[in-house]
Amino acid sequence: MQERDNEARKRESEEKRKRRLADEIRADFERRREERRSLENGWLLNMNFLSGNQYCDISPDGETEEEDKRFYWQSRRAFNHIAPMVDSRIAKLTRMRPALHVRAFSDEEGDLRAARLATAVLAGVRERIGLDEIAARATLWSEVCGSAFYKILWDENGGRQVAVDENGAPVYEGEISVEAVPPFEIFPDSLGAEDLGGVRSLIHARAVPVSAIAEKFGVALRGREIAGLAPAGYSEPSAWKIPARDPGGSRISVRDSEILIERYTRPTAEFPEGKLEIAAGGELLYEGPLPYRNGDKGQRDFPFVRQDCLRLPGAFFGCSIVDRLIPVQRAYNAVRNRKHEFLNRLSMGVVTVEDGSVDVDELAEEGLSPGRVLVYRQGGKPPEMLDCGQIPESFEEEEDRLEEEFSLISGVSDLSQNSTPSRVTSATGLQLLLSQDDYRLSATTDSISLARKETGRQIIRLYRQFAGNARLLAAAGENKRVEVIYFNASELSADDIVFETEEAATPEQKRETLLRLFDAGLLSDGEGKLSEENRLRILDAFGFGSYENAKDISSLHLAKAAGENLRLAEGEVRPDEYDDCALHVGEHIRFLLAEEVKGISPGYKGRILAHVAAHRKLCGETNDGGRAETN
Repeated sequence: MQERDNEARKRESEEKRKRRLADEIRADFERRREERRSLENGWLLNMNFLSGNQYCDISPDGETEEEDKRFYWQSRRAFNHIAPMVDSRIAKLTRMRPALHVRAFSDEEGDLRAARLATAVLAGVRERIGLDEIAARATLWSEVCGSAFYKILWDENGGRQVAVDENGAPVYEGEISVEAVPPFEIFPDSLGAEDLGGVRSLIHARAVPVSAIAEKFGVALRGREIAGLAPAGYSEPSAWKIPARDPGGSRISVRDSEILIERYTRPTAEFPEGKLEIAAGGELLYEGPLPYRNGDKGQRDFPFVRQDCLRLPGAFFGCSIVDRLIPVQRAYNAVRNRKHEFLNRLSMGVVTVEDGSVDVDELAEEGLSPGRVLVYRQGGKPPEMLDCGQIPESFEEEEDRLEEEFSLISGVSDLSQNSTPSRVTSATGLQLLLSQDDYRLSATTDSISLARKETGRQIIRLYRQFAGNARLLAAAGENKRVEVIYFNASELSADDIVFETEEAATPEQKRETLLRLFDAGLLSDGEGKLSEENRLRILDAFGFGSYENAKDISSLHLAKAAGENLRLAEGEVRPDEYDDCALHVGEHIRFLLAEEVKGISPGYKGRILAHVAAHRKLCGETNDGGRAETN
């Protein structure tokens, strides 16, 4: 009896502790949310200006409010230049998609295999989960709000089905899951930390339906109608729309939901594996160590990667290009609206009327329409139009200056917006202008490249932790040939390899570089002839690889020779009579000269040399590489 009472008291004490911890997590979230309120209002203002609601501002109490007209007749149209500028930047940034490559730490065979395997894993994950589309969404958030985040998780229900458990439920091999997280959902413990490394604790909070919480954590919550932490999309006000009554933007209200709060804490002396605490609706849903060994040297760390538009010193969240464009947009709207008001005065006219000479109400309602018979008092002065002068040239000059300032601040020139400068006529000058655009975007592209590298590191580390002992991977090898790879998760080592990204260049820039190399003769042999292999690669770069492969069998010979190189590692392979001698021998020798096979065994190398000799004997070649005369 006493033991049951002790157990009951322990359970009651544990329940009280969990409720106190859940309340403490909720209070910590509210405190961080209040500290970040001014930043969040700035993000809302940016989103309003991007969508075209450009007559709002932040009030002294920190709220976003609509600006009132000074006079009822004032024109308040929005001539949105921010949206096309952001569209142009995003178009350039999303086309510069860096592909991750892994460079081996040394020239040892184990490091070489780990590097090739890691590169294949990253390429496969990129296609399976649509990493480019996720990066495009994150880039949109970072361009508008200044920062965006990637959340890299391991989904146990992802990947292929590999078995069925004892209850008949399918068992999956698991797969990486990457989410683009807006900055509205991220709450660091210090807004002065310049990167994630300077943050000790991080909260990810979002509105989640209680049904999803019950399915994942097994806890039934009552739920309520709450607004999402990230605002919804905006509709652009126009002549037939009523301006937004809530300039702060509408937030999608989710019914039967709760705010799911995930608090991540870095490892400390007291908690060497860190802490992950999840609470919602006053209930503690999970408490334990950080789940992933995604840090350096196998340490546990946050599953987040930050991407910035423009970094600020001493600030956790970055700066958006929209922040810098808002003052110019306000001035541009004022100039264009005042200009249109002036044009309205010139076209509609301002009528001066002697008091009592005409019916003023009728004149104000109908105006001075053509052909109208105007009756005025005998002896009075007839109405006349007031001379309003001409539009001052300063309007045109100021409008041009503001348009130039848009391009200067955004880093996108007129050439990038399909407008060729009138003063530039040479191709070299146009290319220099495009290069200047790339240089001005380099701060943003560097941040995207660094975020992609860190994402790749975490992907490899999660594969190492969860992929298991026998994992099947289909990867594209040489000559677009699909290779099936079986590997062990322990073969992946993200600490002994170096991540590299391809040059952030558009397909057009790569093709232009290829044409320059061809014109310079760097792709030709000593006799000035273009080899068959280089010809196929040039056609593939211009998008004609599949068409050429369908008509020419040269690519098939190269693919067959590459397959023979792999099979020779296990045993002898005899050449076929229909093999093209020059292509096969060239591919085998290229394989022997490659850096990645310097450490192959002597037996493997001997089998390749014997295979090359058999090719030359079968095709009637001499030892010096010349082809024998045949009748």
